[in-house]
Amino acid sequence: MIQPTPGGSADDPKGISALFLNTDHGQDQAGGTATLSFGRAVILPAPVSALDRARAFIASTDWAPDLGSRIGSREWWRGAATCTALIAATCALSPGFDQTIPGSVAPALAGSQWDEARAQSIAPLAWGGSTGRRMAANDLVAPLAETPERPTLDMTATFGTGDSFTRLLQRAGVSASDASRAADLVSGAVAIDDIKPGTRIDMTLGRRPSRNVARPLDHLAFRARFDLNLSLARQGDTLAMTRHAIAIDNTPLRIQGLAGSSLYRSARAAGAPAKAVEAYIKAIASRISIGAVAPSDTFDFVLRQARAATGEVQLGDLMFAGLEQRSKKTQLVKWDDGQWYEANGQSQRQGFMGMPVSGRISSNFGMRRHPLLGFMRMHKGIDIGAAWGSPIYAAIEGTVQFAGRSAGYGNFVKLSHAGGIASGYGHMSRILVRPGQHVSRGQQIGAVGSTGMSTGPHLHWEVWRNGVSVNPRGFSFSSVATLSGEKLRAFKSRVAQLMAVKPGQR
Repeated sequence: MIQPTPGGSADDPKGISALFLNTDHGQDQAGGTATLSFGRAVILPAPVSALDRARAFIASTDWAPDLGSRIGSREWWRGAATCTALIAATCALSPGFDQTIPGSVAPALAGSQWDEARAQSIAPLAWGGSTGRRMAANDLVAPLAETPERPTLDMTATFGTGDSFTRLLQRAGVSASDASRAADLVSGAVAIDDIKPGTRIDMTLGRRPSRNVARPLDHLAFRARFDLNLSLARQGDTLAMTRHAIAIDNTPLRIQGLAGSSLYRSARAAGAPAKAVEAYIKAIASRISIGAVAPSDTFDFVLRQARAATGEVQLGDLMFAGLEQRSKKTQLVKWDDGQWYEANGQSQRQGFMGMPVSGRISSNFGMRRHPLLGFMRMHKGIDIGAAWGSPIYAAIEGTVQFAGRSAGYGNFVKLSHAGGIASGYGHMSRILVRPGQHVSRGQQIGAVGSTGMSTGPHLHWEVWRNGVSVNPRGFSFSSVATLSGEKLRAFKSRVAQLMAVKPGQR
């Protein structure tokens, strides 16, 4: 017997076919492609009970349709009936709005139960404690009059520019008597003014009898000098100072290397500080033109060096300046009088350095086509191309005759010298001198720029003799000073010591 499907009747073949198609979908492929040649097997469904049909009907029926769409349809009325039935059931089962629902109320806490509950409330947490029975204070706990202090206090102070050692200690909380005593002890070892700003001072402050007085100084230690550590410690009612000497190695530092495309940058890359490189260039420029230095030339200079046993290193002044070229070797040693002498003990003081700035000559003295005006014009000086901000030095000592803005020269400085000689420096980015100021040879008077009628950063250097422009490269004068006697022997000994230093020795 064939049972009809829920979608048809017993007399409706479509219902049977629908049941067959729904339950036997894909069964003809169960045996693979070979089964297609044998036809399709008909599989009859199992008998369906009334309970199964009811469950299938309930599961397939939408009991809560959207009442806002298809209003008036069969599904809409079924949803409205469902909603009405639910509302009626709720009203029938509700106890009413005028009836009271009985409930139990916890009794009030008292005694130890109240203390335990209070220990877990918000206020004790705000007081800094953790929850628990031990947290809340009961009547047996006596409150403290004040918070107890630490027995000792370790701290670090920094010595500032223009600071006073006594004021520094008092700001840290040291009593006035201890601060004055400590300053007296330190001044007996080193001058207070010689303590470098930024020096860190470690100290320990002891226990005080009350908060109304300052803490006593129990211990103090700091680096007073590069070769000296000082420490103060309390012994009874007074302070005692101990000196801790630091071993220092004063072997000079010698640096050598190729000049490359830029003598300044090559020396800096070799590890020389900027001030030492500037001093080296000024010393060498007093003998030769820096513009004549070739990339294959070798620079050589020796610096003062101090190495502490604790690992710190200090580099000092330039002691030796050398430059080895193919056809010439320049060796200069700085003597005690501040002058640079050649290795044979002679000092040739030139009125003009090779160039007042480190760079290359981009335009010579004479007639030329002006780069901005476009016509031939007399160029009364030389142009030295250099990086923006490079220092400009006075050629020889003199007096500032003019310093300010001057038409096409831009920022311009004019120096007057002895013998009717004057020199001018144009296109500066900064002017570091003022009119009437006396400047020495090699003193910085400004920085390279591109002010005025200029196509790029460079220095226009001009020289006048009795008011007439002359070629700066062809104008020079010099005087020679020679060491003799005991000074010459001491000088030779120093030269031998400097030449014995190995390059890069640490």
